Order: sequence, then C-alpha cells, then structure tokens
Amino acid sequence: MEQKALARWLKIILIGVGICGLIIYFLLIPGYGAGIASRYPEFAYCYWPWLIFIWISGIPCFGVLVFGWRIAGNIGRDRSFCSENAAALKWVSWLAAGDAGYFFLGNVILLLLSMSHPGIALYSLFVVFAGVAVAVAAGVLSHLVQKAAELQEQSDLTI
Repeated sequence: MEQKALARWLKIILIGVGICGLIIYFLLIPGYGAGIASRYPEFAYCYWPWLIFIWISGIPCFGVLVFGWRIAGNIGRDRSFCSENAAALKWVSWLAAGDAGYFFLGNVILLLLSMSHPGIALYSLFVVFAGVAVAVAAGVLSHLVQKAAELQEQSDLTI
C-alpha cells in the first residue's frame, strides 16, 4: 500500500473513532447516567459529578486524535520517520499517562466522597491499565521513530 493511501485510511479511521467518541461521550454516557438516576433516585446527586468527570477524561482522548491526524499527514507526505512524528507520539504518551492518572485519582476521590462503589473503582483499574499500556507503547514508538529519523537523516547526508 502506498503512503498516500495508507494516510487516507488512517484519517478515515481517525474520523470514525472521533465520531464514535462523540456518540459515546455525549449521547450514550449521559443517557445511561440519566437512566440510572431515574431508576435509583438515591444516586441522582452523583449524576453531574460523574458526567463532568467522564467528559474531562475524554479531552485527552480527542487530543490524541489530533496528534494522530498530524502523524497521518506526515505519512502521506512520505515522512513516516521524522522528528515531528516522534514528538507527536511523545505527546500521545504524556496525554495517555496523564489521563490514566486523572482517571485513577478521580475514581479514588469519588469513592472517598461516597459517590462511587468499590467495585466500580476496581473496574476502573482496567481503564487505568489500558491508559498506561497506551502511554508505554506510544513512548516506545516515539523513541523508535526518533532513532529511525536520525538514521534516515544520516543516510541522507552520506549520499
């Protein structure tokens, strides 16, 4: 597959992921939360704190999509291994790690404020683990892309 076609497919996938994220964050989660609040009125006071907490946790996810778009653009220009992509992947790593930390800390705080259940806090550890895994993978990819960019630059200078 040539670079432009690959970049086009990556951008289509990123658009699809962004649309799915908007649907999940602004339709499904508020609807699900409202349903819980109406079925169990004793938990209605938790609706807005949880909804705001979840919305804030989505901001870095959409930031990652922006960096993914930039990386796809560089791939389309046949610049797969460049310092820009390494820097973007480093930002993805930082965003994922920050979001994982925020999600963990937020769940602990909501648990301490009696707005959560210990089971939910335990399940949230899977989300935190996934965020840490993405952070580590993006960090490793950033390092490898930077090394490849340096090698490519050296080989361009020797010709």
